[in-house]
Amino acid sequence: MENEKKSSKKVKKVVFWVSLAIFLLGLIFIAFLLINTYLFPEINEPIPVSSDVSSAPQPELPDNPINFEIEKQKYPDIYAWINIPNTNINYPVVQHPTKDDYYLNRNAEQKYTQAGAIYSEIKNSKDFSDPNTVLYGHNMLNGSMFRDLHKFRKDEKFWNENKYIYIYTKGHILTYEICAAYRYDNRHILNSFNFSDPAVFEDYLETVKNPKSLISRTREVALNKDSKILTLSTCISNPAYRYLVQGVLVKDEPTK
Repeated sequence: MENEKKSSKKVKKVVFWVSLAIFLLGLIFIAFLLINTYLFPEINEPIPVSSDVSSAPQPELPDNPINFEIEKQKYPDIYAWINIPNTNINYPVVQHPTKDDYYLNRNAEQKYTQAGAIYSEIKNSKDFSDPNTVLYGHNMLNGSMFRDLHKFRKDEKFWNENKYIYIYTKGHILTYEICAAYRYDNRHILNSFNFSDPAVFEDYLETVKNPKSLISRTREVALNKDSKILTLSTCISNPAYRYLVQGVLVKDEPTK
């Protein structure tokens, strides 16, 4: 019994001292909080974070070579401009709102001429977001319109040294790397293929990579279901065929 009493007293002492230690630690922690809050308030203030992202310096956008506000006064249906360096191809691109063949024998100013204009059809959107955007132009003997596309098949040196097509739209410069130039049958491309179907588009890309034509040139360029193709279509001596120069979008640069 006596041993049990002694053991009980020891336990009570341990509990007392442990409780006292916890109590004192609690007081010390509270005192620390009070001192930290009232003597050093700046430590507790949150670091200010600026919500004005616009205040950070932004890279300046390049100028767009084409002033579409001015050009539209001259060319009512203009929505883009095409330029291929080292050729005569430097023209407005138009699309009539209701008649696909309107610009077949009218220039961009809507005046009658056999040379026509560089144009697209209503099936194509005007922001070049379609899997395949097709632009048409005549093969004029005087060297105008899409005549110079034939340089890509006739002159290997020209093919090797000229790789890009530039499309200017309002607020953008689109750069296409030329990947193929070849003779193709005269079927209507946009009516013949459902490019909204990824499987159809991927099959079509195999034709772009490996044209079934003796008159062809190709360049190794990455093409996949997400590629944006630009097709330039013009006539050739045989009316059963068309001549195509095609590029894939490699850069979309915003402009002022």
